[in-house]
Amino acid sequence: MEGQVEAAAYKDVVLFLATAGIVVPLFRRWRISPILGFLGAGVLLGPYGLGSLADEFGWLSALTIDNPDQVAQLAEFGVVFLLFMIGLELSWERLRRMRRYVFGLGALQVGVCVAALAGAAHLFGAPLEAAIAIGAALALSSTAIVMPVLTEQKRQHAVAGRVTFSVLLFQDLAVAPILVALALFGRRAGEASASDLFVSFATGALGLLILLVFGRLLLRPMLRSVAKAKSEELFVAACLLVVIGAGLVSELTGLSMALGAFIAGLLLAETEYRHEVEVTIEPFKGLLLGLFFVSVGIRLNVPLLVEQPLPIIGAALGLILVNGAVVFGLARLFGLETRRAVESALLLAAGGEFAFVILSEAMGQGLVDRTLGESVLVTVTISMFAIPLLAAWGLKLGGRQVNPAEPPPEPDPAPDAEPRVLIAGYGRVGRLVGEMLRSHDIPWVAAESDPRIVEQARRAGETIFFGDASRAEFLQRCGLSDAPALVVTMDNPDGAEAIVATARGLRPDLTIVARARDARHAKRLYDLGATDAVPETVEASLQLSEALLVEIGVPMGLVIASIHERRDAFRAELNRPEALGGRTRARRQTDGA
Repeated sequence: MEGQVEAAAYKDVVLFLATAGIVVPLFRRWRISPILGFLGAGVLLGPYGLGSLADEFGWLSALTIDNPDQVAQLAEFGVVFLLFMIGLELSWERLRRMRRYVFGLGALQVGVCVAALAGAAHLFGAPLEAAIAIGAALALSSTAIVMPVLTEQKRQHAVAGRVTFSVLLFQDLAVAPILVALALFGRRAGEASASDLFVSFATGALGLLILLVFGRLLLRPMLRSVAKAKSEELFVAACLLVVIGAGLVSELTGLSMALGAFIAGLLLAETEYRHEVEVTIEPFKGLLLGLFFVSVGIRLNVPLLVEQPLPIIGAALGLILVNGAVVFGLARLFGLETRRAVESALLLAAGGEFAFVILSEAMGQGLVDRTLGESVLVTVTISMFAIPLLAAWGLKLGGRQVNPAEPPPEPDPAPDAEPRVLIAGYGRVGRLVGEMLRSHDIPWVAAESDPRIVEQARRAGETIFFGDASRAEFLQRCGLSDAPALVVTMDNPDGAEAIVATARGLRPDLTIVARARDARHAKRLYDLGATDAVPETVEASLQLSEALLVEIGVPMGLVIASIHERRDAFRAELNRPEALGGRTRARRQTDGA
């Protein structure tokens, strides 16, 4: 029947989703990184796991991934989305301040590790060009595994975390030149020329220029137009278009998709849509990264590991020792304290996902014998399995706390680093609250769901982000975890209640002051956890009374004292459980006064 759904075509997707539903809750309950669960699931579900028994036990084919190559192709988007999110968390200014570690330590790490590993491969009998390709593949660490581990352990902004990210970033930048060099090595003698190299690099530079120019000119206006449509689905589609579109432009010009997505993230990091985009993309990143880890597990050639266990495990240990020793020595050379250098070395010691890309290209060009290449890929995979364990050792040796005597090697100019009062809603009331906070030199940040208000405030130089403040993820990204207080100024009662309930659930100790429409609404806000709720009708009555009493000659001191007394009595009455019981009619009369 035409158009009939074939269940077998969706089996791999269903298996992955079932794996995610089992692995993540189970491993979090055991307090083990879910990364290990995904890696193990990939081995189990792959052709070398249950797939090797499917011929003997036919029913096992239903639990085996049939198309590992298609899974691996889709899984590459996990790294793309990860680099996009990393770009969003940075800024051009912060990247400029990290340049010493990105282009200094990172460049030295790649160069020294390539030379050391290529020399070792050549000593063990690999031809020179094959040894260089193997060294280049093994010198690159795993951004896709290391960065989530750092985030999970809350170390991404520590000294070792920033240094590790700087090195990983340069490694990602180095992938394109490595692939170009392999393509030139693979050509016949006499065909490669300086003009070929120039054209390859010029194409990559053109791709970067296109991303930067069009990103600067089009990204913000496009997201502003989408935000004005007030369609959540359209905003999700626009975010996915930015990530995938930037990656494809980068890929078409000879660079990696991950690098293009990273640049797009950097361009959006300075905009008012940053946090809303982060919240929108996060679920896609999590799922695709999980798929990436499954694909790494699938690639583990178990029969080859069984045939040559000692050489492969020995090579994996050698890879970890060489990379770790180089990173440690360079980190000390750049002034890192010993424990921080050890921590960075352990995080960067293992191989990474780009080894599969580089070695596949090298084998396709005939530079590396396929049998040797397969053995090296198994070695890389084994080392990647060890990353969570290496990171745990690094955490234990480096310690969570930064040594007060150790000055950080680079300042962290992240815009959200300073605790700030969070204003939810930036209409007339929110603007007045912001002005009062500024007059007392209290830093603040605002969140607003109306793109027109956000645009006007941004033009005025205010720190404001577009997004839905009732979502926990958005509040966290706006700095709720460190905020001294939250002020809810929205005139939408349901929206205000949702924000108060969400914020109180995240921060039981947070001071929450909320705008209420009337006494009944104030009571609901108190019940939801507001520290203070200010009913508009009551405050208007008190201000009218204050003006009247002063005008008719009552001394100002007595008026202010009586107003404060009445306000405190009203708050106390609202906080009583029976406050809205039998006195509802009287309260309504008071509100209407």
